[in-house]
Amino acid sequence: MKVYKIKVNGKAYRVELESIEEAASAAKTEAAPVEQAKPAAAPVASGEGSPVASPIQGTVVKILVKVGDKVKKGQPIAIVEAMKLENEVVSSLDGEVVAVVASKGNNVASGEALIRVR
Repeated sequence: MKVYKIKVNGKAYRVELESIEEAASAAKTEAAPVEQAKPAAAPVASGEGSPVASPIQGTVVKILVKVGDKVKKGQPIAIVEAMKLENEVVSSLDGEVVAVVASKGNNVASGEALIRVR
């Protein structure tokens, strides 16, 4: 672990930084349980179709469509929050929603499917 002194807007702060490798080796030697990542939410409805993906990494705040809804290219389908900003995710194609993959509260990666459209 390394200790640094940083200055922000004229105020000094003492910061301790630990590399990921150091933390992982310390956890292995202490035999501490490692928290497993939660699996992604299962689709609300099954079916094939083209995915409409999140353009950014963030948290799903709201899903604006449901299975069976008709969507047009450019229509908002979800809201994803990233860095305290809400971003509208729009459909990349026309069609019918055949599956809602993500749900409110899910953390999504950039490029991860939110819904499937056929």
